[in-house]
Amino acid sequence: MSVSIDIAGLRPERLAVVPSPLAELGMALHALSEAGHHPGLQGWVTSVTARLDPHLADRMCEADFLWRTTFSDLFLPFAGVPGGNTLPGATLAEDLDLLDKLTDEQFVDAALEFTCALPYATQGPAVLADAELHRRALELAAARGPQQLRFSERLLADPPRIRSWLRQFLQDCDEAFFAEAWSRLRHQLAADARHKTDLLRHKGLTEALTAVSPAVSVDEAAGRITIDKLRQGHTVIKDRSLLLVPTSLGRPHLMVLHRHGWQPVLHYPVGSADLAAPPAVDQLILRMTALSHPVRIQLCRNLARSTYTTGELVQIHGMTAPEISRHLGVLKKAGLITTRRRGRYVLHQLDVTAVARLGSDFLEALLR
Repeated sequence: MSVSIDIAGLRPERLAVVPSPLAELGMALHALSEAGHHPGLQGWVTSVTARLDPHLADRMCEADFLWRTTFSDLFLPFAGVPGGNTLPGATLAEDLDLLDKLTDEQFVDAALEFTCALPYATQGPAVLADAELHRRALELAAARGPQQLRFSERLLADPPRIRSWLRQFLQDCDEAFFAEAWSRLRHQLAADARHKTDLLRHKGLTEALTAVSPAVSVDEAAGRITIDKLRQGHTVIKDRSLLLVPTSLGRPHLMVLHRHGWQPVLHYPVGSADLAAPPAVDQLILRMTALSHPVRIQLCRNLARSTYTTGELVQIHGMTAPEISRHLGVLKKAGLITTRRRGRYVLHQLDVTAVARLGSDFLEALLR
């Protein structure tokens, strides 16, 4: 499985390596919300959390599905600006101005992508005008709790109000903790961007792209980039640019924006992080046996990003409820997933810490 980008005809000047303050703020919010994904950032997370204003912490939970379960394309708004050649801003304020340039439809589609399973790489219906998508979005939001339901209701009813809320929230995060972090991180990111740009100029496209990650391969003869991920996807450059955006806080996530009509973006980690030691041998054998089935690996990928009900997994994988339940039972017995009840819903989620103990290669493959 992989995500591929057709780069036939891509001119060198249409490939840019540029850090983005907003993208890095998005990764900071993700790390604060899902510290288990980022063992190497535990010290920073603890420090920020300890001095975080309680009111801001509460607001952080209101829309955390934009950064906790995955990474919303709203943090890469330059990719959606019409024209297909916009670069990230040099400052957070400039990036937020680019976010303001997205249409309400773009904003809502990107915000609800993972909530109502909108088409991603193809043209789909407009959620603001489609009553069935509207209903489905609220139904799935309800499964994740009253807070997410309230936010989704407000988003669908009044997009400008939520856009204003999000911008103010991100500015408050910048003042509270991100400006200090960015003052340190931007130098590392700028240095990495210069290094990748030099590789592109002096050694060519393949050398520059494969330096991003071992998971990236290039077939220049076929005009295609392939990113090894536990998902399928494809996009075509056409007249757009290809952007490489480095992140210091993002490891192990290697993300590929290939949304229909947007510029393709590779959001890749620099630096490294240490993971915990492996579990006892008996537990390791039980867990490896549980992961010997491809369906269970796919379930792990879903559950690494969000909580899901059995019914939602049935819809995603096209299997029966008893089949999904059996696979979930094997994973739970091995201690790889946790379950909790919210009203009439039973939510399943991957225990990322347990998976991390199996090894960084497997965890990175799940989260990539």
